[in-house]
Amino acid sequence: QVQLVESGGGLVQAGGSLRLSCAASRSIVSIKSMGWYRQAPGKQRELVAAITSGGSTNYADSVKGRFTISRDNAKNTVYLQMNSLKPEDTAVYYCNILLRLGNSDYVPFGSWGQGTQVTVSS
Repeated sequence: QVQLVESGGGLVQAGGSLRLSCAASRSIVSIKSMGWYRQAPGKQRELVAAITSGGSTNYADSVKGRFTISRDNAKNTVYLQMNSLKPEDTAVYYCNILLRLGNSDYVPFGSWGQGTQVTVSS
């Protein structure tokens, strides 16, 4: 079973940027879809970005135009570039393997890691 380790979080002012990394313990070439979730205090975990093995991407409306997901199969790593950050982006961010149910309908399929905390100050 592949292990996923998230990193790159931190404290940033509103309008700033961060790049999150998700390192896998083995090759991700055969993994069709991967994504980034976030969970804010008192809220449910939500999918914010997904990417297929072919490079197709999907984003939650709240992050469209600001976040970019990418994957580097050679490095077994998935990234989340976050720009124009807002206080409402504050959350713990997790990556996971996804099972694609439909065009933009995914469910998490792997084990959850520890996540990485992102805090955006106003």
